[in-house]
Amino acid sequence: MKEWVIGIDIGGTTVKIGKFNLTGELIKKWEIPTNTSDNGSHILNDIYASIKQEIPNLDAIQGYGFGVPGPVHDNFIEVAVNLGWKDVNLPKTFGDLVNNDNVVVANDANVATLGEAAHGAAKGLSNVALITLGTGVGSGLVINNMIIDGVNGNAGEIGHMAIHSNYHFPCNCGNVNCLETFASASGVRNLYHAIAENYTGHSLLDDIDHPSAKQIFDTAKEGDKLALQVVEEVADAIGYGCHVYAMLVNPKRIVLGGGLAKAGDFLLSRVQKAFLGYVFNPVKDTEIVLATLGNDAGIYGAAEMVRT
Repeated sequence: MKEWVIGIDIGGTTVKIGKFNLTGELIKKWEIPTNTSDNGSHILNDIYASIKQEIPNLDAIQGYGFGVPGPVHDNFIEVAVNLGWKDVNLPKTFGDLVNNDNVVVANDANVATLGEAAHGAAKGLSNVALITLGTGVGSGLVINNMIIDGVNGNAGEIGHMAIHSNYHFPCNCGNVNCLETFASASGVRNLYHAIAENYTGHSLLDDIDHPSAKQIFDTAKEGDKLALQVVEEVADAIGYGCHVYAMLVNPKRIVLGGGLAKAGDFLLSRVQKAFLGYVFNPVKDTEIVLATLGNDAGIYGAAEMVRT
């Protein structure tokens, strides 16, 4: 008798695993280290061993859903740089380990979007976009309750949309002034150094050699004018990105997650204001909200892929 669905979110440092019942309720969650040695060849075996320890009777598992950090198309992973993977047929490889052909995989940001749509900040909505503001800027799309991945798994990668600016911020992708170079943790620092260079007033950040994104936001909350200028530009870039999403795919709700989103309404209100300054009038009612599932969004979404 089938009792469980397993949601798995593979990150570069840890693998998050969730045990769900067939109605989508999270029963237990745990983590294991991500062993990226030998081009990540041990990762799936480690996941199998961990699940087998928790649920010895694998016949009770209906299926397994995976989120991975890289483009995925038709359940095939061409490359996942952080894991060392290239040309990995995860459903076949893992399915053989667990003797189960109900194994599905998608990009981790898309999976997190599905998680927020099914159980989080966009619960009950069928058209949702997610933007994660962390080390980089990730994004995902769920349209008509389905993950949209595009021709080669790169649909909706708004983090690499160009921002028109007088700044010159190189991006790891090889381009310049991508949204990621403004709206990630490193993007906040980019803006701070660019603005501070010509800032003539006093700032509470003057005595900090290399302030973190969190320090910049915390200082802005204290009313520091330099820090506030940085936050305003970050919010403007995110608001512009939301405007593009709203215009192109017309989601009901755009969810903001990741480390920067922990700034809460202090950032959200500014993003909403910037969005309204850019937005195409017919989609001005697009809602922009904060994520609610945090780091669990991936396992929820991964399990949801199996259940639906």
